[in-house]
Amino acid sequence: MKKVFAAYLKKSWKNMLFYLGFLGILYLVLYLYNIRQDALRYMILLGGFFCLSAGMLGLIHYLRHYEKVAQAVKGLPDELGEFPESEEITEETYQNRLTELFEDKNALESKMRIGYQEMQDYYGMWVHQIKTPISAMNLLLQTMEENNEEQRKEAVKELKLELFKTEQYVEMVLTYLRVGDISSDMMLCWYKIDTLIRQAVRKYSQMFILKKIKLNYEECRQMVLTDEKWMVFVLEQILSNALKYTKKGAISIYTEPGENLEAGNVAVHKKGQEESVHSVLVIEDTGIGISKEDLPRVFEKGFTGYNGRQDKKSTGIGLYLCKSVCEKLNHDIAIYSVQGKGTKVVLGLSRRELQCDD
Repeated sequence: MKKVFAAYLKKSWKNMLFYLGFLGILYLVLYLYNIRQDALRYMILLGGFFCLSAGMLGLIHYLRHYEKVAQAVKGLPDELGEFPESEEITEETYQNRLTELFEDKNALESKMRIGYQEMQDYYGMWVHQIKTPISAMNLLLQTMEENNEEQRKEAVKELKLELFKTEQYVEMVLTYLRVGDISSDMMLCWYKIDTLIRQAVRKYSQMFILKKIKLNYEECRQMVLTDEKWMVFVLEQILSNALKYTKKGAISIYTEPGENLEAGNVAVHKKGQEESVHSVLVIEDTGIGISKEDLPRVFEKGFTGYNGRQDKKSTGIGLYLCKSVCEKLNHDIAIYSVQGKGTKVVLGLSRRELQCDD
């Protein structure tokens, strides 16, 4: 209470001093005009009583106002009550700013809770997914111990495949952790598209052999301004999906004019409508395809679709990461697919030329 009273005096002393000074000047003027002393004393008494009454009423109002403000902020940082009506613009500014900060804090907490829940869901799904290749490797090791030489060779091939899947899952979770802040881990340079594609294909070469999937590759001579590591990651994810859902046939990689990509069932994510895509990179497979109903949602985080639920191999995170990376690199990505006939993933890697005014 003493602290509040001291704050009130600090706020009101100028007004009190002005009133007392005005009363003193009035007394002096009337005294010089020979006004009766009893009248002057009566004026001073009434003026003092009025000044004291106004001060007491102001103090009571100040205490009530303080209590309302204290009650409003009592629940911070978890709850912010309703402020009393502001008496001056400074107080109103503070109240508005505090309200904005509280709302920002709630929004940030909500975002963090959602992110934490999504991470928990993803890790739970990731642990479940990685158990599959580990269990398969255990069974294959038992097969190698119990069966003949020919069966052991076949088991070794399968073991390599399951080990490769395990490595993919580990890389995926590491990428998931880094993708939110890849700007600090990005270095844009000009690269030959062919060089980036060959890195991704080299990584999956064993998968092509083990699954007996043919690769049709037309050399891409164009240059692209991008980040090598993250662009190769996108290409690897697209190849991984193509190999995962292609039981037989081939995977084709080639470039074609961007204006030829307007027909068919398509899911598109574009960084900006001002992009000028003169040629695009296409990765096409002859796999099971994506249903028309699932296609618009393939870039959503955690969405597995009918194929993923049936196959139980999908984490629903790969294409989401591809979209996020392409967004950061200022590239476009689109998916064309017909169920039962295959899927075509299109990457728009060209960039809009800046126009400078003379």
